[in-house]
Amino acid sequence: MIPKTKPKEIVALSGARALPPLMIVLFHFSEGHHYSGIPAIDLAATRGYLWVEFFFVLSGFILTHVYGAQASALFTGRGFGAFLRARLIRLYPLHLFMLLALAGLVGAARLLAAAGGYRSIYDIAYHPDISITGFVASVFLVNAWNTLNTLTWNGVSWFVSVELALYFLFPLFLWLAKAKAWRGASLVAAGLAGLVALDLTSKHGLDITFHNGVLRGLADFSVGVGLALLFEHARPLGRLPAAAHSAAQLAVLVWLGWAVYRTGWSHTPKDILTVLPLMAMVFVLAFDKGMLAEALKTRLPQRLGAWSYAIYMGQTFWLQALRIFEQRLYPPADTMVLGMKFSTLIWGLEPAVLIGVCVAWGALLANFVEHPATAWLRRRYQPKLDREVAATPS
Repeated sequence: MIPKTKPKEIVALSGARALPPLMIVLFHFSEGHHYSGIPAIDLAATRGYLWVEFFFVLSGFILTHVYGAQASALFTGRGFGAFLRARLIRLYPLHLFMLLALAGLVGAARLLAAAGGYRSIYDIAYHPDISITGFVASVFLVNAWNTLNTLTWNGVSWFVSVELALYFLFPLFLWLAKAKAWRGASLVAAGLAGLVALDLTSKHGLDITFHNGVLRGLADFSVGVGLALLFEHARPLGRLPAAAHSAAQLAVLVWLGWAVYRTGWSHTPKDILTVLPLMAMVFVLAFDKGMLAEALKTRLPQRLGAWSYAIYMGQTFWLQALRIFEQRLYPPADTMVLGMKFSTLIWGLEPAVLIGVCVAWGALLANFVEHPATAWLRRRYQPKLDREVAATPS
């Protein structure tokens, strides 16, 4: 059964959040610019969008793990209000900051273009959607509720929009996840069935965002909730020696490696083959034992995990800024730099620098926007009763 006391933090899962946003940044860069031509890199990069599945499953798992003992409180108006307020306090400040930052970037790019007598990237073909409708939908976080026909402004915020929809449905999931292991297994099966249906009917695999993104998140979240319930019933496995957990984690890593490198290119119905080991990874790490779990408890992945939301939300700013740099600041492709053509130099340098910039930017956003704003809002708007009824997981 779901425990009645406040559960202990699963440190390995906190560290497991380190890699997904970096893979998503690499995917977005590669899709918009180029792939390296090196299969070992490209086959991993092209599946970057599938790490969103890991985030949705992890969200369902952690929320159930944390709030399961308080399920009855979430069925009251006061308790559900406390839960929803706690979640929005966690996610909304950085979302709003980045939406305004993108608006500032658009304004600055257009002012510079007007002064320089050229067209900004926001006024040429294939520019990002920066409509008033998209801005308003983003403010109210309904931009991924099949309300638009494209990503808009800070495109990655579609994930936050879907998360909000899942929060409204979360009490229903807790009701479905009552005690019995078969309920957990049923939720996992239902979630996988939904995901497979989306995978088979989509023309681009599981790269589903503004249209049917809620259905994608719902399927993944269902798996996460089901795995959390199964985990509670499987807790005795935690007494197994660390070597057994290491073996399970290694098996899932091998499974993931096979899926990435042996199932062809992405955006096909075979996407589900990569998603399955990503989901399994959440479960095998939840016991907080084993070599991979211990590696994820070290300082670097823990720090990156703490910055992961900020890295994810902050990437669009630099992906679009990079287009501005390419348009106005880069020298001609055949310019010799350090003894080689600039086009050759920048080919490998650009994605590496972008990853570093996104990590540094994420650290700044986390330490000076996300975490301070969350702390202030909790003190100001989340009274003591709220913290008892709906303690916010990190």
